[in-house]
Amino acid sequence: MPGSNARALEKARTLDADALILDLEDAVAPESKDIARQQVSEAVGAEAFGHREVIIRINPLDTQWGLADLEAAAAARPNAVLLPKVETRHQLIDARDRLIAAGGNSQQKFWMMAETPRGILNLDDICAAPGLDAVVMGTSDLGKELRVSNAQPRTGLLGTLSSSILVARAHGLDILDGVYPGVAADADFRGSCEQGEALGFDGKTLIHPLQIAIANEIFGISEAQAIHAEAMLTSWQKARDAGEGIAVHEGKLIEQLHIDEAKRILALYYLASK
Repeated sequence: MPGSNARALEKARTLDADALILDLEDAVAPESKDIARQQVSEAVGAEAFGHREVIIRINPLDTQWGLADLEAAAAARPNAVLLPKVETRHQLIDARDRLIAAGGNSQQKFWMMAETPRGILNLDDICAAPGLDAVVMGTSDLGKELRVSNAQPRTGLLGTLSSSILVARAHGLDILDGVYPGVAADADFRGSCEQGEALGFDGKTLIHPLQIAIANEIFGISEAQAIHAEAMLTSWQKARDAGEGIAVHEGKLIEQLHIDEAKRILALYYLASK
């Protein structure tokens, strides 16, 4: 959501989204940076976004706006601060140190944009930085840098997307797919969501409210998935109670990895139901 658009910030309070990224960077013109910072700080401070996670994307710290953005975020205390164009672990450590020095919470979570070739090459080292909670793929900038298309089927980006998911999972981090290059909720957008979900992303960043319903449908946990997970856990528990060494559900052997996945699915389902 552009931080300079007061109407958009107001509308964000009603959107059926899990998280809101309040943007001070790319979506805000240079002449509007100051008013955007003020409006976002006031909106986050008012705690008016309900159950939604609130993330502030600041400008890079090497710009004229970055430090003021970080200091404002330190005071506002959002769920996370999103750093753009991260290429080294030092950038995250430096941002965290500066935020704490500005009076921010020492436990403040950070998200990072992975949107440059160097950032992708250094992603394993970057993801070890303290305080990092999630990775957001910047597929538009990344496509430009790699000289490949970000439009479906994103053939030139698939290797990078898969390797980034691998790194995020190795560090126990969530990772979000990048935006679809358009405002429509059309067949190509649905295809982009389905592809991202199949690759293993936890969700997708969006640029228009019309796209929320489809993204929720594809990345969310359905009632059928939850029922299946619950039934599997029941079969597993019955086998344990009976002292059986092997548990079977619907003719298939249940292993610990299936139990772990069933518990993850149910946790997400009940979280979304709140």
